[in-house]
Amino acid sequence: MLARWLHIYLSMISFAVVFFFAATGLTLNHADRFSDEATTVQSKGGLNLAWVKGPDTTAIARREIVSYLRKANDLKGELSDFRIDPEQIGVSFKGPGYAADAFIDRATGEYDLTITKAGFVGVINDLHKGRDTGRSWSVFIDVCAILLVLVSLTGFTLIFYLKKKRLSGLTLAALGLLVAWLVYRIWIK
Repeated sequence: MLARWLHIYLSMISFAVVFFFAATGLTLNHADRFSDEATTVQSKGGLNLAWVKGPDTTAIARREIVSYLRKANDLKGELSDFRIDPEQIGVSFKGPGYAADAFIDRATGEYDLTITKAGFVGVINDLHKGRDTGRSWSVFIDVCAILLVLVSLTGFTLIFYLKKKRLSGLTLAALGLLVAWLVYRIWIK
């Protein structure tokens, strides 16, 4: 039977995914119990004045600034913001559990950099939410969601082939749906 074969093997493939999202669901729902300390590091540095001094920083200079900041400070994450103001340039990098923000004085080329790193729980919580994770992780989450829908549907389909368990299985499925709906209607305002 195709439904049983699909359910068994899709379940085995998705075991780690179910475990990860279940565990991180708990850490997100009880952040007060599972939070860990973020570390913040501040540093200073200087950039080539030619990159920042002109009336409008060119695309080449922007690449140079980003490249220099990454190399000089071992920055991680994706470039999330590059803002040019008359007096300063702001550059931000973000990743799961990670943020780096540089503020560059356009008159001197000097910059102040703040790097904030969350602990393990902060990283996995951001992965669960897909926050600052980029396109690849977003696609991975979508594939996992589709896989879990297929696992659920094949598992539900199997109950129709088990005559002795069909009524109780469908009753429990309806009860689970009813409980979720009641919790929403009664306690969620």
